[in-house]
Amino acid sequence: MLLAAGKGHRFGGEKLLASYQGRPLLQPVLEAIASARSEGWLNGAVAVCSSRQVATLVEQSGILVELNHDPTAGLSHSLRLGLTALARDNLNPQPTAALIILGDQPELRVETIRALVLAGRRQPYPIVRPRYLERPEAPGHPVLLDRTHWELADQLRGDTGLGPLLRPRSHLVTTIDLPGRNRDIDTAADLEALDRIQG
Repeated sequence: MLLAAGKGHRFGGEKLLASYQGRPLLQPVLEAIASARSEGWLNGAVAVCSSRQVATLVEQSGILVELNHDPTAGLSHSLRLGLTALARDNLNPQPTAALIILGDQPELRVETIRALVLAGRRQPYPIVRPRYLERPEAPGHPVLLDRTHWELADQLRGDTGLGPLLRPRSHLVTTIDLPGRNRDIDTAADLEALDRIQG
């Protein structure tokens, strides 16, 4: 599940369409998802979008779009919309877990998705998340959430993700160590810094 409905207020505009290495910032994330699907690590994908331009880009990647008509309700609202879309009866096969991916993390790699899915298959715990070695103090994304715990999103309000709910439930979480880091791009300065690093 791709969360791509943020309005990019801190960025100063439509963040996910901003140019990164000559293409939209969202494009590397879409490519990582496409690779994971072609390799069999993901059975399908749903993206929560609020912008028609972003939705069009997502649809071109073969990903189902769930429109968020109230993006001001925050990340929690997008998360609930995405999980509700995944829970619909018309999806075949029915998903047993959701990999929650953020659209503003262009360093996402298919290797990360593979590691999370494999850990989810091996572990008895319903939640798997990465810890990146270049920033081990920060909780990482994406997060693999077993279907038995999708209802956690019902407790969230505003611009809040799963983090506050996972901290007191650490006994349910498997953390896997991965190389590098997976930066959030929140501001134009973040994007400029990443461009310098990658350039």
